[in-house]
Amino acid sequence: MFKNHHEVQEFCRNNEIEFIDFKLLDLAGRWHHLTITPRRFTEETITQGIGFDGSSYGFLSVEKSDMVFKPDLESYFIDPFNESKTLVFMTRLFKVDEAHYRFESDPRFICEKAIAYMKEKAHADQVLLGPEFEYYTFDRCQFELTPQASGFLVDTQQAEWHSGKVENNSGYIVSHKGGYHVDRPKDINFDMRNEIVSLLEQVGVPVKYHHPEVGGPGQQEIELDFEGPVVMGDRSMLVKYIIKNTSHLYGRTATFMPKPIYGEAGSGMHVHMQLLNEGVNLFYEKGGYSNMSKIGLYAMGGILKHAPSLMAFTNPSTNSFKRLVPGYEAPVSLCFGTANRSSVVRIPGYAIEPNRKRFEFRPSDATANPYLAYAALMMAMFDGIENEIDPIKEGYGPLDVNIFKLSDEERSKIGALPKDLYQVIEAIEADQSYLLKDGVFTQAIINDQINYLKKEALAEGLQPSPREYKVYYDL
Repeated sequence: MFKNHHEVQEFCRNNEIEFIDFKLLDLAGRWHHLTITPRRFTEETITQGIGFDGSSYGFLSVEKSDMVFKPDLESYFIDPFNESKTLVFMTRLFKVDEAHYRFESDPRFICEKAIAYMKEKAHADQVLLGPEFEYYTFDRCQFELTPQASGFLVDTQQAEWHSGKVENNSGYIVSHKGGYHVDRPKDINFDMRNEIVSLLEQVGVPVKYHHPEVGGPGQQEIELDFEGPVVMGDRSMLVKYIIKNTSHLYGRTATFMPKPIYGEAGSGMHVHMQLLNEGVNLFYEKGGYSNMSKIGLYAMGGILKHAPSLMAFTNPSTNSFKRLVPGYEAPVSLCFGTANRSSVVRIPGYAIEPNRKRFEFRPSDATANPYLAYAALMMAMFDGIENEIDPIKEGYGPLDVNIFKLSDEERSKIGALPKDLYQVIEAIEADQSYLLKDGVFTQAIINDQINYLKKEALAEGLQPSPREYKVYYDL
């Protein structure tokens, strides 16, 4: 951590830094950047910040477009990809008035406000998050979307469809939905994944493990160690940045789309959660269901109650709902259970020690802005604790069976997640007060998100698809 601009400049001199880069986040969760030379990094950079056009970042309710960002001196790394050695800072966003004020809808600030709310209201001093990142790596990706043509093509030599091709065919093909933990030579991404993990560790992102995932055409997973929501938001952005750029250097391409290939396993971003106070895990209590404490059950109750509206921030893409369908280990049922991957909330069966007791929210995916997703999950959890929402009394379970193998009659008794963005919009419009507590989320950013979801849903619905041509063209 740097204390002032002198320390930053000294670091730059000692490490031969040629440029300083600043990462800014838009509403959708994409990084933008602006770059200066080290000599331009002064005390004024820290205190007054650098101006930019806030209207270009998706914050639609900002009355004036002029904003400033200031570097977060605690969050920095040396970019492993730039030819010129570059020091990178995360940033904080400010409104411009007679003075500078933190922009209430800055996603990183919303996470900070959620932490402050926790310390005041939730009788805890720490929340730990552990996301799992699933993604696909392809040899190539083509897509077209114009008024007169639309379609896509992805390819990778390990895919089952390569078995009859002449080029790039070694015979080591990964079968349909058969990629889970496949070893070399089928695991053609192993060396690249090792390099990705090495780079992540180099920039301060500890990795728990990595492996091939179920999807035969190149699906993989990287799981991170636990950390608080702001730092985990930063790390989540770094995971995507390093995976995409490393894949690009290998002449390949990576995507976090929840469902890039029809019929194959989808990619989620499962989020494990723990709540601690003075180092004690508040979710453990011997003798309760799965040794889960009442606080832990209430936290799950809040998540399950608000799950449909949560999806406005955890699953904000039309593609999200092509993953959330029965039959692919995708959670679509509003229930919880131990070791049950078909439920929305899962208590890992292998986490039996008191310090490891936790639960996992399984629907979310990496099209989410991670800071907003993590903050929303926290606020739902805290609402459950405050209002003692018991998931057992509310009828959410526990269900320790494969829900997809239940009869239609039995399955119809279990609540379901929204099936598309329109249902998510209805949910967030009706259920948002838990997010607005103490101004953690602002009405402005909720409205911005609703407007964004409406535009996405409408655009998807208006565009003819290749399937529609196949099915309806000759009618």
